[in-house]
Formats: sequence, C-alpha cells, structure tokens
Amino acid sequence: MDNSARGQVAPLLLDWYRKQARRLPWRVAPGGGTADPYRVWLSEVMLQQTTTAAVAPYFARFTARWPTVQTLAAAPEADVMAEWAGLGYYSRARNLVAAARAVAELGGFPDTEEGLRALPGLGAYTAAAVAAIAFGRRAVVVDSNVERVVARLFAIEEPLPGARKAIRAAADAITPDEHAGDFAQGLMDLGATICTARDARCLLCPLQALCTGRAQGDPVRLPVKAAKKPRPARRGTAFWIERDDAVWLVTRPGKGMLGGMRALPDDGWSARGDGSGEGPVTGAWEPGGVVRHGFTHFDLELAVAVYAGSATPAGEGEWWPVERIAEAGLPTLFAKAAALALARD
Repeated sequence: MDNSARGQVAPLLLDWYRKQARRLPWRVAPGGGTADPYRVWLSEVMLQQTTTAAVAPYFARFTARWPTVQTLAAAPEADVMAEWAGLGYYSRARNLVAAARAVAELGGFPDTEEGLRALPGLGAYTAAAVAAIAFGRRAVVVDSNVERVVARLFAIEEPLPGARKAIRAAADAITPDEHAGDFAQGLMDLGATICTARDARCLLCPLQALCTGRAQGDPVRLPVKAAKKPRPARRGTAFWIERDDAVWLVTRPGKGMLGGMRALPDDGWSARGDGSGEGPVTGAWEPGGVVRHGFTHFDLELAVAVYAGSATPAGEGEWWPVERIAEAGLPTLFAKAAALALARD
C-alpha cells in the first residue's frame, strides 16, 4: 500500500465509525465528549482474553459497586476477587487493585503511555488504549481485532506471532495524529463486526478499495497462524467437605493458578497425575463426578470427592454456608465442582 492509499485509511474509517460505532457500556459515542479513564481502563483489563458479551455484566456490577478508581482502591482485595469470579485470568484482578491504589496515590491516571505503563499490570496495549481513548494521545492500539484487520489490509504473510512486529508497524503508519482513540475503536469495531475471524464481509467494509488481502482474493486466510501445539492434560481431585449445612473452603496462595481466590481444597492437580491425591481429612470419601476445564496452557480433569464424616480439616479455611455458595466467588472450575457435589443431594 503506497503513502497515498495509507492516507485515505483514517478518513474512511473515522467516517464509518461515526455512523456505525457499537454501543458499549464503557464507551463514549463519537462526538460525545471525553471518556472517563477509569471506565476505559477497567473495560480494557476485563476485555483481555474475554468477549464483550461476557464482560458487560461484570463491568456493570463493578462500576455500580465501585464507581470510581478511588472506591476500587479502597476495596478489600478479597471482595474484588470474588466479584471477578468467572472472568478468568485472575492475576488481572489482583493487578486491578494494585493499579487502582497506585492511581489513587497519584491523584489520578497518568495521561501518557509511559506514565500508564508504570502502573501495575498495564502492558503496552492497555496503556496505548487508555492514552488514546481517554486522553486523546496519538497511540498505536493493536488488539486481536486490529491485528486481523491490519494483516488483511496490508496482506502481511508472515505467520503469527512473528508477524506482530510488521502488523504494529503497519498500524502505526495509518494511525492519525488526531482522533487516535476513535480510530482505534473503529478498527476494533471493524474487526468485531465486518472483518471477522471466520468471514470478511468486504462489500460492507469502508476500506475495501484499499485492502490488499481482498485484492488477492482470499482475505480470510490472514493473518496466518502457526499450527497449535496440543495442550497437555492434567488430572487431580477437589474435595467437598460439608458439615452442618456449610462447606469447607480455602483461599489459594496469592501467586499461581487462581491465586488469592476462595476454592475447594484440592490435591494440586498434578501431584500424582491420576486424581488420587489424599484428602485433607481421613475418613470415607465418595465419588462426586468429574469436572473438565480448559486453561490457557493445559486441560484439566478434576475428580470431585465428597466427604462423609464430621472431622474438621487442618490448616486455614472457613466454613461457608452451602445455601450461599454462589456468593463465595468461586472460580469457574470450582463452581463446576460445587455444582456436581450439590447435585448428589
């Protein structure tokens, strides 16, 4: 794509975005004023590896409970982790609290990429998105939707992830000095609604005349993805210990998988590799079924063992009312295990 064509991308896309922008609870409509950096940042953190449909109810609950970054900064981390339950990638929630407290201490969000990058948990993408959308800075914002649109627009052939350097350079070449936030959101919307992973609705695309991928006849093949490696499988056991209408819950270590979350006790998942780890109390155990759950780097098959006895486990934990188990903020994996155990009654 020559310089003349590159210069046409931003005007065409911005005109399309002004007319076709998605209505999202965290977004200010084109021409609607300045975006709240707290809402932009919160939404971008939630949207990492998560769909807009899944994020919307969480965003509504978070902003109702903690309407400002100062209120979030003052919240107990355990409350935030419980509210986050089900969104996955729980290190994001811990970083969310840490970043909110840093912002509160600073007296507000930094308004540059460099300043935003200094906050806990803010990587290059999130810092660029907040700088562009909330503060009007020229920043190159590349998420998975933008990555796909740009790869097709420039017909970048190198497979991912190696292509990301070229994709970012191409995105930089078309990002305008003004309205960079609207431009970034326009590319995101284009990738989410028109130039999707499974389809390229080129006749509806404002950039169709400029798209090298379309000119070559098969834009959907881009971006080229490297072959996926099979994910390893792990096995383990979760333990349901119930007494007097309460279940024994533990808090997982702050670092590691599902760190800082309430959970059922378990055997470490891979301690023996066969789901037969010893339970936290000695006594009669009954099988409660099997939960299957996929994590980013492995698949897990978790057997549920149900205790029939009256002993109290050693170590730290708490008795949680069974009728309020939905309020415990269990991660999805353990919520599935609890549902299996309860289904036995």
